[in-house]
Amino acid sequence: MASENGFFTNAEVTTSGRPVLRRNEVECFLLSSVDLDSEDDPPRFTALRSGNLILTTHRLIWIPSQSTNASSLPSSLPLSAITQIFSHKKSIKSMFHSPRIRFQADPGSVVVTVVFRGKGDFDGFLTKFWECWRGRAWEGEDKSESETSMSGGGAVAQGLYGNDGTVRMVGLAGILRKEQEQWESTDKSLQDAFQDLNALMSKAKEMVSLAEKMRQKLLSAPSSQNGSGDDEEMGSKEEMQQWMLSVGIISPVTKESAGALYHQELSRQLADFVKIPLEQAGGMISLTDMYYHFNRARGTELISPDDLWQACTLWEKFDVPVMLRKFDSGVKVIQNKSHSDEEVMSRIRMLVTKTETLRTGVTASDAALTLKIAPAMAKEHLLSAETKGLLCRDMSPDGLRFYFNLFPEFDLTNLHLVKDFGEYAEWIKATSLVSV
Repeated sequence: MASENGFFTNAEVTTSGRPVLRRNEVECFLLSSVDLDSEDDPPRFTALRSGNLILTTHRLIWIPSQSTNASSLPSSLPLSAITQIFSHKKSIKSMFHSPRIRFQADPGSVVVTVVFRGKGDFDGFLTKFWECWRGRAWEGEDKSESETSMSGGGAVAQGLYGNDGTVRMVGLAGILRKEQEQWESTDKSLQDAFQDLNALMSKAKEMVSLAEKMRQKLLSAPSSQNGSGDDEEMGSKEEMQQWMLSVGIISPVTKESAGALYHQELSRQLADFVKIPLEQAGGMISLTDMYYHFNRARGTELISPDDLWQACTLWEKFDVPVMLRKFDSGVKVIQNKSHSDEEVMSRIRMLVTKTETLRTGVTASDAALTLKIAPAMAKEHLLSAETKGLLCRDMSPDGLRFYFNLFPEFDLTNLHLVKDFGEYAEWIKATSLVSV
């Protein structure tokens, strides 16, 4: 879809402002405070001012910074449309103005000037720009798709006969045979990839893409109609989906590609990545667990704990749906902004006012089962409920247990009064059952 300036196309971005990459597209370099101008008179497109320029294997993506006009939209230009990159000549004049790159692109042989007004590795960007344009990664995909469509069309045209003249297998047998061939091909790719570390690194992107395809296939597969095997099949299916989700990030943000904007872009990518782990953890997850999940997804591009901390603290500056929270005990967690403490307190109150728990109390493990979160997070919620006066604690050889706080039920003017209503009355009934 063409953008308002008539030359670039609109680029899709995530809620945190990161570009949505296409299939097999990898982010290569990023520079801030970049302008895109037209050298033609009159200009062939509206100039794009002061944004972040992201170079990928397939596109140039310009994303407006937060300080620019809100009317500016993220825009992109495919590298396949570029017909010529003009050589950058250093001169005395070039020493006194911002670095520039000029290139020509279709349609209409438009000459675009890229002006770098911020700090960054201009020479490194130029080198990567030439490398990606000459690499022409998009041509391999186009060729692969055309071969697939031709082979598919040939099979339909030949009817019951294959390319070698033999009768093709059709019906259920043909479907099973095709599935078997696909799995054999997948198995061969996995065996080749794990032969040594170099082979694994060279095929890492292929493995991530393959895992994503398998995950989508699992998500779209219809549920089994056999009642006896439903639970086992669903459990296996969910386990396979979780494994696929943890395979990795195709294009992780690195210091080499992002430069001075490393922590900002890392913060945005982390905000996009954390959504699924948060859903699995019940809306809240500790920094330690997130450090494990994020580094596992990044593969060899590991980050330090300090990098993770700085990325989380930058969320306050961005409009992202997640936030960093610190409990009174000092534990730091990541949670959704939509997470409601009042809802959690309500569920804890329902748990501790049951007949059984009024007598025995609850542990962090009990609360974890009810809230469907980790025991460490459940303990923090119980401590918060204690601070608010909802619970009181009991330390015993069996460990720490929490009970519903009955002290507000007492009448200070008559401490011996036994009420026949309220939570105190329910507690009396619960303890009476034991004595009987």
